[in-house]
Amino acid sequence: MASRKDHLGRPVVAVTGIGIVTSLGVGKADNWSALTSGRSGIHPITRFPVDHLNTTIAGMVDFLPSSGRGSSAHTYELAQTAAREAVDEAGFGGGAFGGPLFLAAPPVEIGWNERLALYARKGDGEGYARLLSTARAQNDRAMFESGQFGAIADRLSETLGTRGLPITLSTACASGATAIQLGVEAIRRGECDRAIAIGADGSATEEALIRFSLLSALSTNNEVPEKASKPFSRDRDGFVLAEGAAALVLESLDAAEARGATVLGILSGCGEHADDFHRTRSKPDGSPAIAAVRSALADAGLADDRIDYINAHGTSTPENDKMEHLSLHSVFGDRLRTIPISSNKSMIGHTLSAAGAIEAAFSLMTMREGVIPPTINYDHPDPAIDLDVVPNVKRQASVSTVLSNSFGFGGQNTCLVMAREA
Repeated sequence: MASRKDHLGRPVVAVTGIGIVTSLGVGKADNWSALTSGRSGIHPITRFPVDHLNTTIAGMVDFLPSSGRGSSAHTYELAQTAAREAVDEAGFGGGAFGGPLFLAAPPVEIGWNERLALYARKGDGEGYARLLSTARAQNDRAMFESGQFGAIADRLSETLGTRGLPITLSTACASGATAIQLGVEAIRRGECDRAIAIGADGSATEEALIRFSLLSALSTNNEVPEKASKPFSRDRDGFVLAEGAAALVLESLDAAEARGATVLGILSGCGEHADDFHRTRSKPDGSPAIAAVRSALADAGLADDRIDYINAHGTSTPENDKMEHLSLHSVFGDRLRTIPISSNKSMIGHTLSAAGAIEAAFSLMTMREGVIPPTINYDHPDPAIDLDVVPNVKRQASVSTVLSNSFGFGGQNTCLVMAREA
């Protein structure tokens, strides 16, 4: 059989396994059913006290054993749960995956319960110095590892049987898409026949809520949580913090076909551009996001008229939705009005480090199932954002290609182009 190459002579990269966990449930089947039904996973926070917080809702995953054990433990279980589903579907179950691991994870810090436990003990000095001296005296390996950025990937590597040093990365809201890009590039360079890319985030903590509230980034529509996330609507007031994970098993198409694997889709193109305008705000002219979209299309070898559907970053913040529309219109022009677009975040919230991976997984399922998930709460369209938003109810459609956008805080922009077939 002839080797399958793309337009630049590189190995074609296929997806042979998908795993998903969000506030909608565990696994592809439950998530897809809920997503296409327009069901919201956003609800009042019960994990910790919310007195005096401006935002008291989130898309938390509260149904796993780790949900009350701190962000590090929770992120690990989310990642492991998604990874297990993906490797089992791909046929690599049994703890011997044999390819590299790329994990997108949130910045790690010990939780307040651990900090307060340390503060309660005697130690030398004051403040931070006392905290450190107490931690050293405690000699608690589990607590130590919970504060190490690479510890989650190390544990996953042992569990899954991946090859080489696992890579952990954090590129803000683009992290999940960046992890996929790294896996694609490793296969294209011939370093491996397969890789697993995971985006996971279990860091919906009280501290995270306070930090994002100080940036005026979160919705305060606490009374009706399921209505809080409303991308591209004129009355949007911020994003909803959420948790989740997705894992993709990536393989060269040659390797997948040689072992008779079911191909779930093709990772055709990746585009990445940085924006140094501001720590949180996007450059007003949208040029870095525009460049990321164009780079992804060029990497896939596709003209802009070949995209059938756009899975938007669609955070529901006033500025980000406006910038995404500007960037897309700059690339697609008037044709943008005829390309269906939706935002998964309207139902699951913003899963931060996991978002790009989760949205890539849903994009692949959109192509396979011929169903475009809706953007719920789209009751008052923003007249300044002229898009073919799929409003409130799913749409049947034959989708061959998808553009999935991830535009992160700090100006980290990654876009993925996926296809149903090579």
